[in-house]
Amino acid sequence: MRDATSWRWTALVVVAYAVAMAYVESAVVVYLERALGADVGAVFPIRPIADAGDLAAIEIGREAATIVMIASVGVLAGRSRLERLAWVAVTFGAWDIGYYAWLYVFAGWPPSPATTDLLFLIPVPWAGPVLSPVLVSVVLVAVGLVASREVRRGRTLHVGRRQWAAAIVGGFLIIVSYTLDAPALLAGGLPGPYPWPVFAVGMLLAVAAAVDVLRPDRAHRGAPDAHAG
Repeated sequence: MRDATSWRWTALVVVAYAVAMAYVESAVVVYLERALGADVGAVFPIRPIADAGDLAAIEIGREAATIVMIASVGVLAGRSRLERLAWVAVTFGAWDIGYYAWLYVFAGWPPSPATTDLLFLIPVPWAGPVLSPVLVSVVLVAVGLVASREVRRGRTLHVGRRQWAAAIVGGFLIIVSYTLDAPALLAGGLPGPYPWPVFAVGMLLAVAAAVDVLRPDRAHRGAPDAHAG
């Protein structure tokens, strides 16, 4: 009972932090766009780095700082390596969903889930319809919450080579789907049609790996968590 209460409290705090962090970031985006006289979400074509001046370096630094903040929450919230990774997933997913939700509240953007957004800049520009990162984030939150709860209950979750391989390949394909247009974007062009089949295969692989790890017959209650410790 104590672990269940502790898990609920941790989940509440982690999600609250992520939503608040999303509020701050979306507010900064609205302030910046309005200060520059641009519409929120009007990011294509990407402004050349030479024209952006210090803003490009500052934006890349902000993205790196965001990753550090998300990872730090997971490290502080978790009690083992696997649980920390689970809380990182929850934090990232809740932050990403909250970011788009707050942008819609503040500026009515994105107008639809199919709207293309500039998702990331490290190491190259990532672009894709808003729906795709939101789907990834929903899965991250769901898997992260279930995994952290099961670990906190004392179940040992075995992540074998097959599951790691599927998760890594799946994640790689998702990233590829976002970065295929990077050369064109860097050259001042616009994103092309989004490769949904590549994204779908990546998602299926990653979700299958997570489901395989979390299924009840692969977890053992009360055993030392050698894979998660």
